[in-house]
Amino acid sequence: QLQLVESGGGLVQPGGSLRLSCAASGFTRGYYAIGWFRQAPGKEREGVSCISSSESLTNYADSVKGRFTISRDGAKNTIYLQMNSLKPEDTGLYYCAARRVSYYSTGLYLREYEYTYWGQGTQVTVSS
Repeated sequence: QLQLVESGGGLVQPGGSLRLSCAASGFTRGYYAIGWFRQAPGKEREGVSCISSSESLTNYADSVKGRFTISRDGAKNTIYLQMNSLKPEDTGLYYCAARRVSYYSTGLYLREYEYTYWGQGTQVTVSS
């Protein structure tokens, strides 16, 4: 069983930055595509960014392109989401998710139903 733990959330002013981390433990052997999602109060959870298992290809929601960057550190089993130029509408509970994939998969997944493993989330609040 793969466990995911997010950290790095907090309160930040508009225009500020945060870096979220997603630490994987448990059955980390194998190949996983990773996604970041967020859920604002009263709204459905939405895909923010994802990274492929192989070649670290990335994809972003239009609302965060040019501001957010996803990356992974295989040696640390950790995935990061660097968030710059934050806006109030970025406020929400941020989750990371993992999907087991085959060897040398470059698939990118931004839909909630495509993922099997989920963390508990970390709160991001952008407010002055």
